[in-house]
Amino acid sequence: MSKLAIIILTVILLSSCNSKINKSENMEDQDNQPDKSNSSVDTIPKVVGVGGIFFYSNNPEESNEWYSKNLGFEINEWGSSSFESRNVNKPDVINSFQWKPFKKGDEYFSPSKKEFMINYQVQNIERLVTKLKKDGVNILDSIATYDYGKFVHIMDNEGNKIELWEPVD
Repeated sequence: MSKLAIIILTVILLSSCNSKINKSENMEDQDNQPDKSNSSVDTIPKVVGVGGIFFYSNNPEESNEWYSKNLGFEINEWGSSSFESRNVNKPDVINSFQWKPFKKGDEYFSPSKKEFMINYQVQNIERLVTKLKKDGVNILDSIATYDYGKFVHIMDNEGNKIELWEPVD
């Protein structure tokens, strides 16, 4: 058997074992149990990817121009750049990653005093918020629903504001 075939089989085996271990660990906590009505879909409330990186800029327009000119970023009508990627577990799903400079001091990052904010893509945002509340996490607002998904903001233990986003299926 070729080395490549052995490596591929090893990765598949380890991935399968890791998936089974993670599922059995998560089944122990009632709040993390998947929805039994559709057991083929993973509904465990958790982060499944990074949805965006946002940072302060003294001049967002100049930052956009610099990144566009020098790194080829295509800036959209929101003043951000969208990147597409594939979900490893669902290769047919196209994910969207947002990059955007905000004017320094913009209140969107409040109450955080940090220069950046990360957006995490999640699944089952409602149950995740329930779990976070139970764990004593500072939830900054209620879940808001838009055409492109659901959002909520939290603070981590270091004072970083985090945006959680569940995209529309």
